[in-house]
Amino acid sequence: MNFLPGKRVVQLFYAFLILFLLLMIRLSVIQVLEGGYYAAKAVQRETLTVSLEEFPRGQILDRHLRPLTQTVQSNRVIVFPQIITKSDLLAKELAAILKIDKNKLLPVLKRSPCVLPYHLSSGQAKKVRQHNWPGVLVLPVSFRYGPEPLAAQVVGHLGKIHSYREISSLSSKDKKAYGADDWVGRTGLELYYEHELRATGLQGYARLFMDARTEWLRGLGTEVNTRHLDSGRQNLVTTIDADIQRIAERVMDARVKKGAVVVMDVSTGDILAMAGRPTYNPHPREIEKYLKGDPEAFLDQCTMLFPPGSLFKVVIAAAALAEGIVSLEDTFHCRGEKDEPVRCWYAPGHGNINFAKAFAQSCNPVFVKVALELGAEKLIAYAQYFGFDNQKVTGYPVPRDYRQNLNLISAPHSLANSSLGQGPVLATPVQVTAMMNTVVNDGVYRQPRLVRELRTEEGVVTRFFPGERGSRVIPSPVAGQLRQLLASVTTEGVGRGAYLEDYGSAGKTGSAQAGGTGERVNAWFCGYAPVGQPRYVVTVLVREGISGGQTAAPVFKEIMSEILN
Repeated sequence: MNFLPGKRVVQLFYAFLILFLLLMIRLSVIQVLEGGYYAAKAVQRETLTVSLEEFPRGQILDRHLRPLTQTVQSNRVIVFPQIITKSDLLAKELAAILKIDKNKLLPVLKRSPCVLPYHLSSGQAKKVRQHNWPGVLVLPVSFRYGPEPLAAQVVGHLGKIHSYREISSLSSKDKKAYGADDWVGRTGLELYYEHELRATGLQGYARLFMDARTEWLRGLGTEVNTRHLDSGRQNLVTTIDADIQRIAERVMDARVKKGAVVVMDVSTGDILAMAGRPTYNPHPREIEKYLKGDPEAFLDQCTMLFPPGSLFKVVIAAAALAEGIVSLEDTFHCRGEKDEPVRCWYAPGHGNINFAKAFAQSCNPVFVKVALELGAEKLIAYAQYFGFDNQKVTGYPVPRDYRQNLNLISAPHSLANSSLGQGPVLATPVQVTAMMNTVVNDGVYRQPRLVRELRTEEGVVTRFFPGERGSRVIPSPVAGQLRQLLASVTTEGVGRGAYLEDYGSAGKTGSAQAGGTGERVNAWFCGYAPVGQPRYVVTVLVREGISGGQTAAPVFKEIMSEILN
């Protein structure tokens, strides 16, 4: 087809107009959206900069905005060798103040600008400042990890970027710059919120300006900024209470070699503590040592699956009472070790026993009979109501473990074992805590929450993770009956080791076989206090224990007592 000359001119005009508009859009993107990145790169080329942050990234905070890594500030000596003229004399005098060997300083004073790895007392800092040496500064440096970081498996740890492919993958997800040897989140919240926590600038720095020949521009001197706000990074606010977390970890250090503790706020479903043992020190200088040690130190056992043992009897009791299959006074007969298809833990047998006492004594044959009458279909439904198929924790996107499959309860010969919280029944300590919290909250289930919000350095909330209002899963009168049963466990049943004299407490024990021999037991206790006006639910799992009553209940008592006091 032949076009007229006039039409060709019009077509060329529009073609050039489109190209011009695309160019303007790209320039706008560079200036507005990516301006900070390119400006930072330009400053990086024209300066020698020492960061006053050990790891520039947003903080992971507790509910009261305290860093869970126990971030601390400490005075340090910053040196710029480019300005130093008499390095030998400086090394001698500075070493005398720091009380170290002069030979440790000499090589450092002839290399790149850096922070010296020596803590300064106020007196030492004053002496260094009085000398006013060129190229030597005393400034506060922020260290991400204090002496006792909390919730290590939940917070996670950092690691260095390993490859250019990883740099490309990270950079493609947002506009933040990544480079070789940068530190990034490897596990836990550090990993899940890497792009939000990642810094785009330094909160504090000391800077030396250079010319094109990489020589010091004497007229500009050094620039120091200790309160710079980085608009690119965000802080993550969790629901954890650092004080309660510290109590849980301290008790576990003394009494639990392997296991987990979860503490929940009754009124909200917020997780106040998540602790696991064994654990590790998340400081990058310590990680390598732990990587060569026990791999379980890195596992978040609070969200791992375990057989819940007799804790699952709470679900069976709820279902049976709600469906009218049993009442608290219904009588059963327990023949102990002679009972079938499952024998009782109490070898002589409980004899004639009503349902309420069977719950307090955790009588296995009674619950097998009730579960068989209830049937697999209804038991599965009630387990779902109580969240035993919901591994979600608000704000904590742990990958789902597909081994948890309640439908396996309906498999041939599975119902009897399932009624004891064995066989195909698996649950996480967080799920067990949410189950107990449902009973305390009059039959209303709330999904657990671990993260409350993301906020900028200026305190502006950019994303809020609302707690759930919850949904009713059992009638209020049934929840009241369950609380009555749970109270009897600690006053006259197998959980008396968990009873708090001053406040009262209620809960349920569990002892689940952890191996084929039956010699190793996962000992559980999950309960709440004060019994009249509950404030906290605490779940304790002690792996390789004796029983829930003997091993886990006393740990519950100690943790709950310290929290309430």
